[in-house]
This record gives sequence, C-alpha cells and structure tokens, in this order.
Amino acid sequence: MADIHPFRAFRYDPGRVALEQVVTQPYDKITPEMRERYYRASPYNLTRIILGRKEENDNPANNVYSRAANYFRNWKEQQVLHQDEEPSIYAYSQRFRASGATASARELERRGFIALGRIEDYSAGIVFRHEQTLAKPKADRLELLRATRAHFGQIFMLYEGIGNVESLLQTDREPEISVTDEYGVEHRVWRVFDPGKIGSLQRALKDKRLIIADGHHRYETALNYRNERRAAEGDRQNSMGKAPYEFVMMTFIDMNSPGLLILPTHRVVHSLSSFSEEDFRKAARSYFDVDEIDRPVDGAHASTILREGGRAGTALLAVTASRSFLLHHPNPNAGKIFEGLSLRQQDLDVVQLHKCLLENVLGLSEESIRNQQNLSYLRDADEALAQVRNGGADIAFLINPCRISQVRDVAFAGEVMPQKSTDFYPKLLSGLTIYAVE
Repeated sequence: MADIHPFRAFRYDPGRVALEQVVTQPYDKITPEMRERYYRASPYNLTRIILGRKEENDNPANNVYSRAANYFRNWKEQQVLHQDEEPSIYAYSQRFRASGATASARELERRGFIALGRIEDYSAGIVFRHEQTLAKPKADRLELLRATRAHFGQIFMLYEGIGNVESLLQTDREPEISVTDEYGVEHRVWRVFDPGKIGSLQRALKDKRLIIADGHHRYETALNYRNERRAAEGDRQNSMGKAPYEFVMMTFIDMNSPGLLILPTHRVVHSLSSFSEEDFRKAARSYFDVDEIDRPVDGAHASTILREGGRAGTALLAVTASRSFLLHHPNPNAGKIFEGLSLRQQDLDVVQLHKCLLENVLGLSEESIRNQQNLSYLRDADEALAQVRNGGADIAFLINPCRISQVRDVAFAGEVMPQKSTDFYPKLLSGLTIYAVE
C-alpha cells in the first residue's frame, strides 16, 4: 500500500557551512525569537527559505517567496547545497532525553528513515490524518512550494511494524550527517544506496498504512500542489504516476518503537471578559468530580498528580492564580455535548477538555479556539503555570499526553482529534535532506 522510493537529496556541504548553523526546527515551531537567532547564525540558514522575513517594500515580484526561490537557486549554484549522485534512502537516528527531564533521565533513541512517499488522497485508505488543518497555513506553504518547487522538511509518518525495518537500517558506518540541535537532540543520517537493501525496505512497507504524526499542513499542501500540476500538465509529464510532484519527502517511524515519545500540550486561557475561580469550580462540577489541591503545584508535581489520576481514566488539572483543581471521572450524563463524536473521540482527555471546559464552562466557541483568540498552547507546564500566576492568563489546563494507541485508533477510523492533541518529541530537523520536484 505505501509506495516509497529513493531520491537524490540536496544536502548542505559540511565543508562549506557548519550544520548546526544552517538546519532548523520545522517552520511551525520557529518563534520570532528563534527566527532572529537563526538569521544571525548564518547567511545560509534554512529559515531564510522556509520562514523568511517580510520587508516593507514587498510586492508581487519581490517577497518572501521569491526571495526563498532565489536563495535556493543561489545556494545550489554556490555548491553550498549539493545533490547526491545515487538515489538513496536515508537512515535517520535521533538520540534525546525527554523535554524537561533531568540529566539522569534515560536516554532514548528514535530510529527511522527518510524517503519519498507517494502522495495519496485520504479516500484511498493508505495515508491517514489525526488532526484537522487550517486554510491559512496551507495557503502560505503552497505559495512557498510554487516558488521553490522543493520540500525542505519531511512529513513525519507512522507505520505499524515489528522492528524488522529498523534492523534493515543497522550499520557500522560513520554517519554522513551528525548535528546536535538547540534542545540537545543528536541527529544522525546515513545514506542507504544499496539496491538490495532499498528493495527490502520497499517490500517491508508496501502493505503498511501510514498515519501523519507531524506535517498535516505540509502534506495537504503537497496534495494540492500535485493536483495543480496534474491539471496543468495532464499525462505529458506524469506517465504511470512517476512525476516528481507525485511524491513528498517523508520520515518513516515504527509506531511501536520504544523511542517514540508523545508529550502533552497544555492549554492556557487568557483575556476573558470575566473570570471567577469559584464560578469555574461550580460549573466544572456539572461535568467532572472536582478535588481542590491544598498546596501550590509546580510542573513536576502537576505531572505526578496527572499521571496518578490518569490511571483511572480522564484526569485534568486546572490552575488559576491562587487555586488548583483536579478534575476526574467525567459525568456520564454530560454525553449530549459530544453529539457527533465517536466513543473513541469522547474518551480522549483533550476532547473532554475542549467540549466540557473550554466550550461549555468558559464559553469559547469552536471558531475562537481554532483561531487561538483566547487560547495558547504550551509544552512546558511550568511556563503555563507562570503565565497564570503572573497575571498573564486566567486559567491553565494541564493534561496527560495522548497514547499512541489512541492516535492509531482514531486515525484508522477516519476521525480526527482537536488541534495540538499530540506533540511528538523530538521534531524532525528541516534541511537535513531537501527534495526538489523539478
């Protein structure tokens, strides 16, 4: 079912640039502060292409997209980016500790490989999503793809295996790429160009269904671009579906890998027209058992409370400037607010949070949640708590991470979760390999 292929990647020449100074986190994880740091790091930093600065005199002929195309073309001409001679698949290893973990925490390794994957309509039952997408980010990525005709980051794809693919990628060779990112994650990449090994990988994946872990907007952008090119060129360039735009760069990870880690994404609600801690507690009791915690909590304590509370089912921690509440054992009589959602979706802590608390207790609309009008998302629990306690927010909701089995079951059922339901850690670096569709 999954159709994968080797490709001749463009890669940064480590003899011309320091890799730590040019590769980046995915575009949607780059804050304004990170972008400025990336810009200062190197004139060849990939941010200039994937998330360039707007300028005062931008116009249809000179803008972030046209400048991105110029950078890509110039860097190839200068041999800062060079193309591999043989079509290859790229084994990819990430060694890391969980975000926020202590130095003594066990080191993990997530292993997979980078290859081209055929772009499939969701209706084909081969590629599955687990989150909704928004029109604005897709429009932005489509303009960039039209201008550069290249993919600079990989779609993070999950497949269900038994470890046999990882064993095919074992090697004693030194990696072609070795770089440590700003979070201390060590990224290593090896080229795999032996036809026999590539064939084994293709056969191992051919009966697999794929779930998009990260990169929903970029996948659907590639799908839209494929459809544009098909309509413009017909069968002239697409004999047997082999045109370059029929494929996108993907990283394939076994969802049963011991190195697969999902972190929680906490919600912080701010700028409400009115908010009362006591009114919140009373209203929340219509949906959950509510226990007040009698001492201040920090991020580590919150994680322990949630982990213990989550053993019996849903557990949410609501923290205001001066009070903390553990919400657990959802009220079965509240079922009417989940109309249209399957039992799989209703069992998700994040769905309970959105439908019961954000929408019904605090009165946030689905549209305002999508547009993040009164809502921000944070990975770090201590940062979320600090925003509440320094008066920058009304209430923070801390949650347990989603389980990979929940992601699998929801996705394969053709359903979706709310935005920011999963945070797969660490992120795949952009700029390790680049796929040009021309």
